[in-house]
Amino acid sequence: DLKAVAEVERICFPPAEAASEESFAERLKYYPEHFWLLEEEGKLISFINGFVTDEMTICDEMFADASMHNKDGAYQAIFGVNTLPEYRRQGYAAKVMWHVIEEARKQGRKGLILTCKEEKIHYYAKFGYELLGLSESVHGGAVWYDMILYL
Repeated sequence: DLKAVAEVERICFPPAEAASEESFAERLKYYPEHFWLLEEEGKLISFINGFVTDEMTICDEMFADASMHNKDGAYQAIFGVNTLPEYRRQGYAAKVMWHVIEEARKQGRKGLILTCKEEKIHYYAKFGYELLGLSESVHGGAVWYDMILYL
């Protein structure tokens, strides 16, 4: 699924923000169980990935260094919520997100963390994420906001 994951990421994010196939290969080496894929008729249409950490916010180094994954960490980080454009606004990303939230709960995490752009704050709030404020992340040259969902 590596090539499919990288292709969906490339479609969903601007080049400066999208993880490369090499980056995904490294992530899969350290935390393959923290990729959640949704397929329709064998085609990858949506996925979420991210590692586990004790930090309450995401920093840029986390995107680049998969070895920072701490399998016993308190928070499930969400690095990307990806859904192919033609499948958006049909509930697919929400289905995957609810699954990830439930998995984090079962694993005994304290919560989930993510960064998002301002226009997505309301979307993540629907799941119970709370806005922490402007993020220190400058990943891809964008302005990001830190959000957390306490479990």
